[in-house]
Amino acid sequence: MASSPPWMPRDGGSDDKRHAPATLRNRDAIAAVLAEWLPATGTVLEVASGSGEHVVHFAAAFPTLGWQPSDPDPAGLVSIAAWCADAGLANIAPPLALDASVSGWPIDCADAILCINMVHISPWDASLGLLAGAARLLRTGAPLILYGPYVELNVPTADSNIAFDASLRARDPAWGLRNIDGVKAAAADAGLTFMERRAMPANNLMLLFRRT
Repeated sequence: MASSPPWMPRDGGSDDKRHAPATLRNRDAIAAVLAEWLPATGTVLEVASGSGEHVVHFAAAFPTLGWQPSDPDPAGLVSIAAWCADAGLANIAPPLALDASVSGWPIDCADAILCINMVHISPWDASLGLLAGAARLLRTGAPLILYGPYVELNVPTADSNIAFDASLRARDPAWGLRNIDGVKAAAADAGLTFMERRAMPANNLMLLFRRT
């Protein structure tokens, strides 16, 4: 199947299998941190799986874990299913239609939750819903792992991230880079404890929370 053009949420297109170029650039760096933070076995729920490229890569890298992709976008679900079908990996479940902003998630429990590049490309309600959902699904001590760009107090924001934030807000005023302290505070309110901040390439961060 021919490769599809880069896309973001809400982009149209008729191709089943979409391609997010950033995936190729960040997947190995993310996997290296996941190797430290994920449990050895169990089910990892990926919220906002996007094109599906990440979950295929991580399922191959961590074969003792079961991977549950999800996305609220019907076209995204089609793309995830296409990537998973081509990969032919037995440890990936069919993608779920899951909107992080609502309380009714189509899954009851998970041993870890991973969310890549959703917090800044969605309304704040989606992040609050993600945190609340993690508190519902995860057992005590289980991880919620976030990846993406953030704004930090007393830490200069890279020019590229400033420009990215402006482009996101022009696309949708409800989108944009979040202040890391606001995410930590909302997580604490939901019953999640902030554990670690890990600097990543290209001015991104990985954040580790655990269910209290």
